[in-house]
Amino acid sequence: MTSSASRIIDVAVVGGGPAGLIAAQRLAQAGRSVVVFEKMPTFGRKFLMAGRGGLNLTHSEDLERFVARYGERAGPLRPMLEAFTPADLVAWAKDLGQETFVGASGRVFPKAMKASPLLRAWLARLEGLGVTLRTRCAWAGWDADGALLVDGPEGREAWRPRATILALGGASWSKLGSDAAWTGVLEGEGARIVPFAPANCGFEVSWSEIFRERFAGEPLKNVRLTSDGRQARGDAMVAGYGLEGGAVYALGPGPREAIARDGAAVLTIDLRPDLPVETLERRLSGARGGQSLANHLRKALKLSPVEVNLLREAHGLDLPSEPAALAAAIKAAPIRLAAARPLERAISAAGGVAFDGLDGLALRSRPDVFLAGEMLDWEAPTGGYLLQACFATGVAAAKAAGERLG
Repeated sequence: MTSSASRIIDVAVVGGGPAGLIAAQRLAQAGRSVVVFEKMPTFGRKFLMAGRGGLNLTHSEDLERFVARYGERAGPLRPMLEAFTPADLVAWAKDLGQETFVGASGRVFPKAMKASPLLRAWLARLEGLGVTLRTRCAWAGWDADGALLVDGPEGREAWRPRATILALGGASWSKLGSDAAWTGVLEGEGARIVPFAPANCGFEVSWSEIFRERFAGEPLKNVRLTSDGRQARGDAMVAGYGLEGGAVYALGPGPREAIARDGAAVLTIDLRPDLPVETLERRLSGARGGQSLANHLRKALKLSPVEVNLLREAHGLDLPSEPAALAAAIKAAPIRLAAARPLERAISAAGGVAFDGLDGLALRSRPDVFLAGEMLDWEAPTGGYLLQACFATGVAAAKAAGERLG
């Protein structure tokens, strides 16, 4: 092991994703010496993966509604989100030369619609601030004397940072670095770990074979979903295994918790949320003539083939022909969700280090060690909320570390 005598620095940041990098930037701007350790060969791998869909940085809705998206974790996250708001994140991107725009849904994207230009500018900024960026360096805990252990390309190193920020990620996308291998070490330090569970994931449905073969990959546009008392509106996607998409993810933990509690969850789909049931009934009361039911539904309500067949999956092959009953079926199509997709297939993860086991963001057993990002116990839907909380907790951890250093 390399001696730690020459490895005394102000702050070690472990994890090269958004939470760790923004913490490093804030501390370096305050004049601190900072080293960032990333176990993967390159920085920001999940950040780049998010950029494949246009890099939804944050959301433009008002802050109260924004904070509410974090559900039960809105309380501990609120002061951090208020200290580093969506407007602050937009200003940060602009400072790195990346202008943003607000999409029709209120989501905020860089005009380049990808992550790589932003990440390149960010890493260059960090290097210009004097931050040491090291890849292929895996955190290995602490030795008996309290030195931070890092397994690098040339073997194990011992470092003596005056403060440490751990931004090690959650448990989804393990191939990109977030494998939650750190849980055992932190449990040994007395941290309470809420078990990880898939979030922003699809759910398995026992479709009929003919429906699966014909409609896998087909969208359900502008639907309202209800499950376990929670509602979400938007688009979903029929998958071979079941259902996925933004509206499904926006239901939050409800379906997952219902499955854990009851063995399955019922997802009710309103295929025409903009139309009251009376309007549907009136339109369906027109003369059908010799039309098939599918053609009648297409002409009267513009139901697509996937929507008509979804009704048959939900209500049985023999749909009611009476207009009132048919209208009610369209407003409430029950689909049984059998299981959440595996954690490895989830966009993000619920669970992690519980806030109530920390002093602010610091480990109680090691008050000079602060946590940030997805390793903390919070979850949020897609739409910019995931990245915003990673940035906000990283900024908060940097502030706490700076105050610790005095």
